[in-house]
Amino acid sequence: MNQAQNFLKGILKENPVLILILGTCPTLAVTSSAQNGLGMGLAATFVLLCSNAVIAAIKDLVPDKVRIPIYIVVIAAFVTIVDLVMAAYTPALHKTLGIFIPLIVVNCIILGRAEAFAARNDVLSSVVDGAGMGVGFTLALTVLGAIREALGSGAVFGQKFLAGDGILLFVLPPGAFICFAFMIAAVNALNRAMAAKGKR
Repeated sequence: MNQAQNFLKGILKENPVLILILGTCPTLAVTSSAQNGLGMGLAATFVLLCSNAVIAAIKDLVPDKVRIPIYIVVIAAFVTIVDLVMAAYTPALHKTLGIFIPLIVVNCIILGRAEAFAARNDVLSSVVDGAGMGVGFTLALTVLGAIREALGSGAVFGQKFLAGDGILLFVLPPGAFICFAFMIAAVNALNRAMAAKGKR
């Protein structure tokens, strides 16, 4: 697999949220607006990129018996950086995302890519994989947040485009599940259509 394919697989074919169904907790919890989804996605992408690079670089030095604790320490170091930077420069977003920023440490997307990919590949491939998965995660959260915000309040990124208050259901937890289900169905249908087209 070349680096372009390695990057693109995380966006659609193996999207961590919509295909692999990983990281569902923050996906549903923070996507009441597009801004929240984008912020969470970018934070997780930074951690994913950096942790993949470091883990790929040190994989031969890490004893097999303690690899998971070491991976978690590496991930936690980058999460701490993200947490402190967001608290300093984007305090409103930091307050909105709350506990879900520290919980990036145990996000199964990040630990899963560390174990399944970074620990078995070189640094460049691991960085590209992290970038692809991160972009896929960010796009999924941002689009889900935009849909919920548009339906729930008639706005996207805080910019009103519809008069009135929208449908409250979509900014509440049940709305997250409804929109998430339709997004999964749409992406699966698109992947099937692309696969069928490729076989012709």
